[in-house]
Amino acid sequence: MKVLLLSLFHPELVRGGAQQICYELFEGLQAEPGVEPVLLAAIEPRFAALYKSGARITGFDNRPNEYLFLSRDYDYLWHKATNPLLIDSFAEFLATVQPDVVHFHHFLLFGINLLTITRRVLPHAKIVFTFHEFLTICHANGHMLRRHDNALCTRASNMRCHQCFPELGPDFFFMREMWMKRHLGAVDVFTCPSRFMIEHFVTWGLPRDKIRHVTNGQRDYSGGAGLQDSREKRNRFGFFGQMVDNKGVWLILRAVEQLRAEGFTDFIVEINGDNLRYASEERRTEIDGFLAAEKQRPYTEQIVFFNGAYHVDELPQRMRRIDWCLVPSTWWEIFGLVISEAWMFARPVIASDIGGPKERIRHDEDGLLFAVGDSRALAETIRRACTEDGIWDRLSAGIVQAPSRTIMVDLYREVYDDRPPPPVPVPTPSSPTPSSPTATRPARSRPAQSRPAQSRPAQSRPTQSRKH
Repeated sequence: MKVLLLSLFHPELVRGGAQQICYELFEGLQAEPGVEPVLLAAIEPRFAALYKSGARITGFDNRPNEYLFLSRDYDYLWHKATNPLLIDSFAEFLATVQPDVVHFHHFLLFGINLLTITRRVLPHAKIVFTFHEFLTICHANGHMLRRHDNALCTRASNMRCHQCFPELGPDFFFMREMWMKRHLGAVDVFTCPSRFMIEHFVTWGLPRDKIRHVTNGQRDYSGGAGLQDSREKRNRFGFFGQMVDNKGVWLILRAVEQLRAEGFTDFIVEINGDNLRYASEERRTEIDGFLAAEKQRPYTEQIVFFNGAYHVDELPQRMRRIDWCLVPSTWWEIFGLVISEAWMFARPVIASDIGGPKERIRHDEDGLLFAVGDSRALAETIRRACTEDGIWDRLSAGIVQAPSRTIMVDLYREVYDDRPPPPVPVPTPSSPTPSSPTATRPARSRPAQSRPAQSRPAQSRPTQSRKH
């Protein structure tokens, strides 16, 4: 079985949960007997040095079966590939690789219309699509946050979306939904890493029987050393991830300011992250201003320390420096890969009470939840974590092992192999129900087994030197 995985960015170039999970799956499938994974990671023109003259798809770093999709002329309004040569090269790449399964982990920088192109080029291949956010539903970067007040959005509609984007009329959002569903109709199976997501997509109109819950999993970086440290105080907090608006770094800084104003300063916060350039100007100014002012304080009075970006191999060293992991996301955090990383080291997580964190963390049993977007609630939770006797030991002991990469690979093998899925819980009467009939096409009939790999001519496989 040959499996083509499409990733937004390569994790060696841009850190992010979606691309990290895609690469974990790629590496995990390499160890599976009878499976040959191929990775195609999209990049954008800011990586100009990687754009070889005349190339549109090229090998990556001389690594077997790893390729870069050199995105250009991407239409961010309709999330569409527009460059004819690039589309032709993608079609040629599909015809050359001849995968049995094409697994999209994103369409950003590829174009959602490449789903339909894939179906036309490979009519018998199985197309799998994993949702890592709500970009198909929400024009606001898939975050489902109301733009005028940053309140969480529970559903999309032509008028509600128009209120967020007054420059775009309700008819645009009507057409956008049709456009998205038209191309998603080429997909055989959708997967979501968290169960709460399923209800959002069913409400939007996707058929429940085509959506599977497949948890994110990753390798264990702890080396079994999660509890070897024995600090007397458990007052060191850490943030790990993207420094963009919806990840809530600014919320941490406001909580620190409040606690400092109240005279409580016996704690440390370490910021580990990157990509502040993708934050809004308002948030960049706020974060840069706070960090600059913090550095001007005497060292003994500093609370917040910025450690910068990190590679996954550096995670053990940085995670062992802290006691608590902060996940103050202000959007529907889909899964929270950092939660799994913290659990590897038996670090309790303090997180917003929404989405994936709320689904995964058992409040006051293996972590703590606080009201989303409320810096005062976060400050109170930080104070409690520092001062309540025995709380760290109790919560740390309650942590259950995070999902492994092996579990994730096994679940995706079930999806690829057409094995019956586990039953999806039927929503209770209070849960959302579809507001409109689905606009997707009926699932096409498929052969009982994938085409044998030996039926493809050996010379059809691409080489690293080939350019498209």
